[in-house]
This record gives sequence, C-alpha cells and structure tokens, in this order.
Amino acid sequence: MTRKIADCRKYPSETNCTLTITGEEDEVVRAASEHAASVHGHEDGPELREQVRGMLEDEKVS
Repeated sequence: MTRKIADCRKYPSETNCTLTITGEEDEVVRAASEHAASVHGHEDGPELREQVRGMLEDEKVS
C-alpha cells in the first residue's frame, strides 16, 4: 500500500505551520483533520476529511 503525505507547508496559514504527516491514508486523513481543527480552527467533520483526502500526495520512495 502506498503511504500518503499531508504537508501544511503547501498551504498558507497564519502560523506558518511546518507539520508533515505521513502514513496510511485513513491514518493521515484522521490526524490531519484533527490537526486542522485544533491548530488552524477548522471544523472537523466529513466535509473537512474529504477535502484533506483530496489534498494528499503519495510518499516518494527513495
């Protein structure tokens, strides 16, 4: 299974967040959504999780 990445550096924020989350897709969606809610003030729910899922990238294997 290809691991996924959510990288806050790719999206502007007031805090200039540098968090990167890597793992299996469902893990990353859950963690990134919780992070978006607790740190960036978004409302965690199905809509946010689908937005996060759409922004994920595949991890590049070295």
